[in-house]
Amino acid sequence: MSPDRTNDGDPARTLALLWRDPAAVPAPGPRRRHDLDAVVAAAVDLADAEGLAAVSVRRVAARLGVAPMSLYTYVADRAELLDLMVDAAYRAMTRTDTAGRPWRARLAAVAAENHDLLTRHPWVAEVSTLRPSLGPGQTAKYEHELAALDDAPVDDVTRDACLTHLLLFVRACARDAAEARARTAVAGTDEQWWAAAGPVLARYLDPDRFPRAVRVGTAAGAATGSAHDPDRAYAFGLDRLLDGLAPLLDA
Repeated sequence: MSPDRTNDGDPARTLALLWRDPAAVPAPGPRRRHDLDAVVAAAVDLADAEGLAAVSVRRVAARLGVAPMSLYTYVADRAELLDLMVDAAYRAMTRTDTAGRPWRARLAAVAAENHDLLTRHPWVAEVSTLRPSLGPGQTAKYEHELAALDDAPVDDVTRDACLTHLLLFVRACARDAAEARARTAVAGTDEQWWAAAGPVLARYLDPDRFPRAVRVGTAAGAATGSAHDPDRAYAFGLDRLLDGLAPLLDA
């Protein structure tokens, strides 16, 4: 099965729908009980509740109480619907006013906005956006986030690269956190797992054979209460990422 990605349909038609071109968006009428925004909202709600794999034209139609064929008057296929869903999520994002604050605080706010988005809509992180759909939500998001680097002493290509580096980090951390939540829902908490596995592992993890692994693993586990703490990893990684950008942005 191919991965889900934006801009996987007819680009001209998809862009017209994203920007709500009157020539592409079906006009209201007596036989249309819903508008395009309602169709997209139903798809987003379904993805939030059941995951991206649950989203199909048939399932969205059932959620709206209409025949599946009627939805094809709004969107041509699932790929088109996916572009609209991602753009709708971007349009609804928090936009923090960080004017006048240092670059580090502005980029930290951009990271927090994206982390919040991907926590509320984990499915967005499952969609490859390497070829962005460039709808109004995506474009407004990019415009807002670039403002965090307005006074940076770098050229525009580097400005875009700094933002991309930050967003890829946040995306990876959000996916990691979503996987941890899903694992807990299915297999219990890390504390429960360690209570069962710890006594068994103690028989095999010889500190003379694995001195670093035992010492560091024990210290990290005691500090976080688990083998891995996604929130702690995100906070640590974000600080180090911003430290890494400092030689460029403080120049």
